[in-house]
Amino acid sequence: STMNVGKVYFSAEQRLNHAAINPAFSLMESLAKQKDFSKQYRFMEAAEADRLFKDMLEPAVVDGQTEETDSVLQPTDSLHTLFNTQRPDVLFVILESFSSKLMTVLGGEPNIAIHLDSLSKEGVLFTNFYANSFRTDRGLVAILSGYPAQPTTSIMKYPRKTQSIPAIAGSLRKAGYGTKYYYGGDADFTNMRSYLMSSGFEDIVSDQDFPVTERLSKWGAHDHLVFNRLLEDLKTEAAEGTAEEKTPHFRVLQTSSSHEPFEVPFRRLENDRLNAFAYTDSCAGDFVRQFRELPQWKNTVIVFVPDHLGAYPEHIDNLSVERYRIPLLMVGGAVREPRRIDVYGSQHDIAATLLAQLALPHEEFVFSKDMLNPASPHFAFFTVPDAFGMVTADNRVIFNCQAGAVVLDEGTAKGKNLPLGKAYLQKLYDDIAKR
Repeated sequence: STMNVGKVYFSAEQRLNHAAINPAFSLMESLAKQKDFSKQYRFMEAAEADRLFKDMLEPAVVDGQTEETDSVLQPTDSLHTLFNTQRPDVLFVILESFSSKLMTVLGGEPNIAIHLDSLSKEGVLFTNFYANSFRTDRGLVAILSGYPAQPTTSIMKYPRKTQSIPAIAGSLRKAGYGTKYYYGGDADFTNMRSYLMSSGFEDIVSDQDFPVTERLSKWGAHDHLVFNRLLEDLKTEAAEGTAEEKTPHFRVLQTSSSHEPFEVPFRRLENDRLNAFAYTDSCAGDFVRQFRELPQWKNTVIVFVPDHLGAYPEHIDNLSVERYRIPLLMVGGAVREPRRIDVYGSQHDIAATLLAQLALPHEEFVFSKDMLNPASPHFAFFTVPDAFGMVTADNRVIFNCQAGAVVLDEGTAKGKNLPLGKAYLQKLYDDIAKR
């Protein structure tokens, strides 16, 4: 990957990271990254955008569902409680390029993601869930920070701004969680390391932590090796007796093998790209099978979510709603019972939804809403190079910002989401400008 300031980030203390940057490089980077975000996507007067945006925010407290005590939200409605413990270990598995079309249970092709299909029968499956964008750097920030993707840029490329946006890892660290990130690829790609460290991750495992003999794919270490690395850490905890400690853990594992060129050490399907998805699915299934035997399983929630849809279906149009439909699945011993949840949501809603389940405040995640809060507006929002989309049960809209034209407008309430989507994008760029 090209050089970026995140290459030298090494500490959870941001002042030390800033001191480590070569001054000349820092100056060049600053000059190259000068943009006035406050002047982009001006669809309406500020007051009108504020009014529309306010109606899209989650109510802080819902009568009968939550009550606020010492700034910590306490769930009181068991119908909306997904977990059987308040402080479970949390593991995110971010699946490279997966889509709903790979899972039979979501109306996709059979015989591809057979393990995720099987796990969906015992977990919580969100059936109307959407990616925020079309690239990994955008998807990671949406998932881990509850921050929507942008049409023409990636906020991950701006360390001065990402260090001020909220993050799940930071919130959980404040609640006493240990944090760790696992990835078989290059953690310096698109300033990923600086983003992860400023987000609150204490330790990052990446390609350099695997021997050269195991870095056999274009992207680094294959997925089964990354899952094995996490499994070894879990087994070590169990063997040392630290698995029963009161310190909960937040871990993230990011896969990479289901990305082109789709060369994987596995052959079950003839089509190379579908075979690569089947390989990653088999790695996830094998990991869960072995994890069940460890003591940590009973107190763990695993969140399976793709970074974006990619590679399948082939030749899908960027300006298609189906381009962004992905699965969201929660499994593990800490999941109370199997459920299907049909409300509409996006990757950036994971933050508020998870933190609400853990009875932790999430008001700093302005763009994230608790999908299980019945008073929340339920919609999905996504962006693609110079276009945005907003999807609800009664209206699906895609607007081409460059052309200034509606590409798609369908449903029983045609036109409803267009001004809302414009206001949402305008307020997003207002927020970026202030950071």
